[in-house]
Parts: sequence; structure tokens; C-alpha cells
Amino acid sequence: MEANAIEQETLDFAERWARAIISNDAAAIGEFMADDWAIVGENGTTGKADFLSWISSGDLTHETMEMVGDARIQIYGDTAVLTARVTNNGHYKNQPFSTDEWTTDVFYRRENHWSCVLSHITQSK
Repeated sequence: MEANAIEQETLDFAERWARAIISNDAAAIGEFMADDWAIVGENGTTGKADFLSWISSGDLTHETMEMVGDARIQIYGDTAVLTARVTNNGHYKNQPFSTDEWTTDVFYRRENHWSCVLSHITQSK
């Protein structure tokens, strides 16, 4: 597969994952994540099980999640690294939030299926 096609496939995967996140359906969101997925942010690291439990319980909800501008996508064989500015809003433990952040996601393709293995978020200034 040519590089541009893989980049578009990666971008499509990320956009479908964003739609799953705003659906607030933990099972649908989990389909995009590797079992050992983790997210790294200003408060440390959170694993897949904890993240999905927050979604399942309703403690974490998202109403929007949008990529701002063009994403940077680098392909390394069966690994893709996507970096983009993302805005999103929702609620955490009944408190509204609105964020503007830089996100880097590391995707891995196995048997023609992409999974996110790591996400890292940094607040945008």
C-alpha cells in the first residue's frame, strides 16, 4: 500500500475513533484501543480499563471532539504516529470541561486492523 493511502487510512481510523468517543459507548471506544493502551497527560498515565470504566459509569462523557487543522502522520512499517490539535468538550464527574490540546496517538496495524497503543495529550497554549 502506498504511503498516502496508509496516511488516509490512519486519518480515517482516528476520525472513526473520535465519533466513537462522542457516542460515549465504552464498548465501541474500546474497539479502537489495544489491550495495553494508555493515555499520558498532565496527571500521569491512565490505562484502558480505567478509562473505559469512567465512560461506562458516566463519570466521563464527550459531546464534541474535533481535529483542528492538518494532522501530521508518520508511517513506520505497521506503526503510524498521528499528531494533531484537538478540541473537545464534555463532563467529568458532572463538571463541564472544554479543552484545546495537542494529541499524539501511536497506532499499530496487525492483520489489517489498526489499534491505538498509546495516546499523549498536552494542553495547547
